[in-house]
Amino acid sequence: MSRASLQTDLANAQARTVRLSARIQQLERRLSQELGEHAWRESGLGAPTDIEELQRTITRLEQRNVELTEALEESQADLAAAREANRELTRSLNDAAPCGPRS
Repeated sequence: MSRASLQTDLANAQARTVRLSARIQQLERRLSQELGEHAWRESGLGAPTDIEELQRTITRLEQRNVELTEALEESQADLAAAREANRELTRSLNDAAPCGPRS
């Protein structure tokens, strides 16, 4: 692997991590909104809804959150591996560099 390809892989992994984090935050906001609306209706202040449908929505959102968390963990593992490979490459390049002044 070349240094450029490792840097590209690292940049791609970082971008993916940012996208996944944003998506998780979006899902958390949606879940919070659904739970807030549910609490509003349960309090008797809002219109009654189908509790089963709400439970299915919560279950779907929780599952999606789990999937995204797993994807994020995988991305972080890939990023850690890329960083380690980058460190090894840098060490090998430094070890291979000639020592002493150049003429």
